[in-house]
Order: sequence, then C-alpha cells, then structure tokens
Amino acid sequence: MSEAIVPIRRDAAGNVIMLDQTQLPLTEIYHTYQTAEEVAQAIETMIIRGAPAIGVAAAFGLALGARDLSESGFSEEFGRLCQRMASTRPTAVNLFWAIEKMKTLVANFHGSHGDKLAAMDAAADAIYRNDIATNRSIGAHGNEVIPRGARILTHCNTGSLATAGYGTALGVIRAAHEAEKDIHVIADETRPYLQGGRLTAWECVKEQIPVTLIADNAAGHLISQGLVDLAIVGADRIAANGDTANKIGTYQVAVLCHRHGIPFYVAAPTTTLDLSISDGSQIPIEERSPEEVRTVFGKKIAPIDVPVANPAFDVTPAELIAGIVTEKGIARAPFGPMLARMFDEAQGNETLA
Repeated sequence: MSEAIVPIRRDAAGNVIMLDQTQLPLTEIYHTYQTAEEVAQAIETMIIRGAPAIGVAAAFGLALGARDLSESGFSEEFGRLCQRMASTRPTAVNLFWAIEKMKTLVANFHGSHGDKLAAMDAAADAIYRNDIATNRSIGAHGNEVIPRGARILTHCNTGSLATAGYGTALGVIRAAHEAEKDIHVIADETRPYLQGGRLTAWECVKEQIPVTLIADNAAGHLISQGLVDLAIVGADRIAANGDTANKIGTYQVAVLCHRHGIPFYVAAPTTTLDLSISDGSQIPIEERSPEEVRTVFGKKIAPIDVPVANPAFDVTPAELIAGIVTEKGIARAPFGPMLARMFDEAQGNETLA
C-alpha cells in the first residue's frame, strides 16, 4: 500500500477518518466522522467513492453506529441502520456485501453486548485489511498481462483512493510500475465528476507513475493512431456472465478497444461479483444529480433549466472483455464458470477475524 495515500482509516475511538476526494487535487483535507449518519452522507456525497472503499466505509460506519444503539432494541435499530447505509449508492455491490457481513455477524453472535461491539470492530478492521491484501494480489495477477513499455488507457479512478489502499485497475498499473516495466498511463478525465483528471492523475503524479491526461472524447483518436496498447478499468458490479458495470463512459472505451483489436481488461475483487444476477441488464444504474452535468466546481456551464440525464454507470458486455482480473487470478471467456469458481474459492478462504 502506498504510504502517501490513505483514503480511509479509524482512530482509537472508532471514529472514521476520510480523505475528502471532492477537494482533490487542490486540497488534501481529512474529515473525522463520529456517527453512522455522517458516514452515510459522506458516501452519498462522494467524499469517499470507489466500490471497495464504499464497502470499507460502510463496515466502519456500522461498527461506529452500533455503539449508539440501545442494548434492548439493538436488532431492530441495527436493521434500520443497515437500511440507511444500503440506501447511499445502489450500484456498487461491495456496499451490500459489507453490510451483509456485518448483519450476519450480529445475527449469529451470542456473547455479551460489549463483546458484540468488539466483534463488530474486529470485523470492520478485517474487511479493511483484507481489501488491501486483495488489491495487492489483483496487482500481482494483472501485472502478468502488462507488457514492457505498455501505454495503458484507464477510465475513472481505481487506485488507493477507490479502495482501502493500493487499488484495483490502478493497482495493476502500480504493480507494473514497481516491476520497472516502463509503462505510461493515459488517464481520461471521466466526466462529469472528473475522477480521472482530479484523482487518477493526482495519484500517478504523487507516486511518480508516468501519466498523460486526456479529454474523454480524445480516447478514440489515440487508439486509432496506435498510441494505446491496452485498457484496464475497475468495476462496481459484475454479473454472473461477466457483464460489468463501471463508471459511465466505460462501455464506449470497450467498444473502441474492440474495434481496434486492443485488449480491454477489468480488475476487481471477488466481492464485486454478483452471481445472483445472470447478466448486466439486471444491474441497477444510479442516476445522480443534474447539477453534476450543468456545473463544474459550482460554475454553471449549461442553461440552468436544461433537462439532464446523468447515469453514474454503464454496463460493458462480457464479449468485449479480454479478461477479468481478481485476487484469485484472471478469468477469461466463457466467464461464468471461472467467476463462480473464483467466488467460491474466495468465500472459502475468507476470514473476518
């Protein structure tokens, strides 16, 4: 994990401390959240974002919020707290995975109330640690498909900021950089929230990974000119057949790569797999505020009353994906059996202690 970038952690009192990603790259500000509701609002307003990071934040928030619940009415109050946390972002499945882990722990715990709270703290900390270890494994496996001197296009932010640390797709890039493969990152800006320009470029500059920032609509030109060797992105939810939901704009990058014969990879932990849905048509797509499109940093850039469509994610069909990199290896088409095996293997090895 990069020591320079710590997006989320807890203090000795259990409060949740987050790097405010809405203020990057100009200002590095950490906020301390003392209630579960504050954590939920931080997720909603994208103080923290990225599917794995959202899952970690939810676990921390639930452990924190449990301390404020009455012992006699704990089960009912905790259920409402979980519903509140689940309402923050509908697409990222890691959020629901973390909530279910905490709910299962509570439902099956038979010790004292104090021991239950301690067990929740330990579980949240384990989710945090496991995410970092998982990301390093993703980086190691993904490094195998990165050739020396590769020019790598990436979309949105999938680095330390999007996880507990190290990153998924950017973790693969980081591993290749650590292996001295002389890579170069091409980061598209990722409208409307500019995670590529504000966050990915910031991470690369901070860690001295060579990077060039481009406008979103420049990707096709660079690919057509032979200036991109492969693309790798993250994921917020992966269906059983390999269809992948990721930040809006990912699908068009995949189509461009397919048109020009360039490999398009997805990197994500097995916690992003949702084997309960057969394909991407069943993935809920979050619709965010129109103001994110009408404005940039609070400045109006469009008519104030113009109608806006602002889906936060799109779905890339599995047939456009060369491989899905997880902590258990690289799945390739047909994705279904391999993803199921990886998921079962990860579940068997999982620990929250």
